[in-house]
Amino acid sequence: MTGIKKTLKDIFFPTAVTCDICGIETFDGNLCPDCLKTVTFNFSTRCPVCGRKTDTAQICLECKAQAPVYKQAVSPLVYDGGAILLITKFKNGAAYLKEYLSDLMAKAVKDLPEVDCIVNVPMTKKSKKARGYNQTKLLAECLADKCCVQFLEDAVEKIKDTDIQKGLSRKDRAENLKGCFKVSNREQIKGKRVLVCDDVLTTGATADEMAKTLLKAKAKAVYLVTAASVEYKAFKQKKKV
Repeated sequence: MTGIKKTLKDIFFPTAVTCDICGIETFDGNLCPDCLKTVTFNFSTRCPVCGRKTDTAQICLECKAQAPVYKQAVSPLVYDGGAILLITKFKNGAAYLKEYLSDLMAKAVKDLPEVDCIVNVPMTKKSKKARGYNQTKLLAECLADKCCVQFLEDAVEKIKDTDIQKGLSRKDRAENLKGCFKVSNREQIKGKRVLVCDDVLTTGATADEMAKTLLKAKAKAVYLVTAASVEYKAFKQKKKV
């Protein structure tokens, strides 16, 4: 974006005027002091594979037990408190939040190896029509622009509708998603280090299915960035008395 265009954009479409969560006037940053306290940033101790917040900077037990198909993931926010409110708003009409969230994601991807291109997790035409837009596509476009990386628009299609993932186990989610993605142009993907962009990482089933699809299309490696991820909470066995 040129200097003149950016100046005009800042005048007519100002950002950081009100809090992105509660709407109170701030004029200094995207979140007011009270809402900022409800957001947990994920830039300290994390699993070096799935990128989720952990107590110590070690590979979490879930990644040890079943390594993800993608090589490495990062996310700037922990999916709790204020982050849930932010992403819920973003998915339900507040498309302008793509700028703030992608700013955070651009900071997070600095911890990943260099990639050749970015793709987003697709939606079926039916789902996109119901929502009005694909939030992951908005994030991927902004992120690609901020990181100066090629965005492969519509490189991956979702070819069948799936049941709602919420409430399903990792195994059931994986089964639900099996075969739902398709690479539109294999030559775009072949030999590339691909960064998959999504909004939230929970069980990792969607990310794994995307990675499988891209690797079948001969991608060299697949990485993942999400706006937020659930915190990894290790099971702590009670001491016997």
